Amino acid sequence: MDPYLVNVLTLAYQGDAVYELLVRRALIQQAALPAGQMHRLAMNYVSATRQSMACDVLIPLLNKEESSVFMRARNANPAHAPRHTDIGDYHRATALEAVFGYLDLSGQQERIQELFNSIFEYLSQQKNR
Repeated sequence: MDPYLVNVLTLAYQGDAVYELLVRRALIQQAALPAGQMHRLAMNYVSATRQSMACDVLIPLLNKEESSVFMRARNANPAHAPRHTDIGDYHRATALEAVFGYLDLSGQQERIQELFNSIFEYLSQQKNR
């Protein structure tokens, strides 16, 4: 399967799972906390607003293919948009997730980790803002 030919919203669906798993692993490595606290901490990384912020770090790091996936996903028209999230943030978050889905389906685990590390570091510094 050529992940570039997969619908970008399907890539975002896959990327959502990949990204959240990376966040959970990173948080578990930082500290052993009760599950409820971990969930609240994870929201600093996985909400549409925070993923949109992460795009500020992600976009300059993307290569040509990744940028193409990002742009296609950002411009896609999802079947629904959440009621309590800015639509621009939602589109950027969807694009971030699509990049992670694309990289996962194309087997680029090292690249996923490289991009995630940059995002996680940035959002960790921003979490109290």
